[in-house]
Amino acid sequence: MISKKNIAKTVAALGTVALGVTAATTVANADAVYTVKSGDTLSSISQKFANNNSLVNTIAQDNHITDVNKIFVGQRLVIKGNYGQQQNQNTQNTNTTSQAAAQTQTTTNNNTANTSYNSSVSGSDAAAKAWIANRESGGNYGATNGQYIGKYQLSASYLNGDYSAANQERVADQYVASRYGSWTNAQQFWMANGWY
Repeated sequence: MISKKNIAKTVAALGTVALGVTAATTVANADAVYTVKSGDTLSSISQKFANNNSLVNTIAQDNHITDVNKIFVGQRLVIKGNYGQQQNQNTQNTNTTSQAAAQTQTTTNNNTANTSYNSSVSGSDAAAKAWIANRESGGNYGATNGQYIGKYQLSASYLNGDYSAANQERVADQYVASRYGSWTNAQQFWMANGWY
């Protein structure tokens, strides 16, 4: 004879097993959502998540992209698999490398004549400028992404072949002043759109 007590124990045990299966499934499928930024390609996004181009077709297929050469700034892409965890590790490794490279670049620039530029940005604008630099390149003057160069990921055409830290700072200040009026406004735009 089956008692109500035995049924309750069986249901509780099944619930625990089901919960364990659900939790395991959630961990195993740690999908990531990536918002496309200016200069991104499916190839560069694949590089960020898998350190190679192996995900290009998979990302396109999973996100119903018919032309792998057409993605749009602000578009949200689902990257299926455990790549979200790998991306976090890759980002930490990249940030460490970027910080070391930025320190080396700063030291080099401090020892070179005619590379000084004193930005007049201060207060909340200086904080917004640093925030954007961190988001764009991890503060690395040597960062590149296609046609975008340096600490602020400016178009190479803006820099006119001079990739020095001083010129990057000068051009970034000019660009932001003419387009947004202030670094604070540029940061607000970045936060809304994922680029500035």
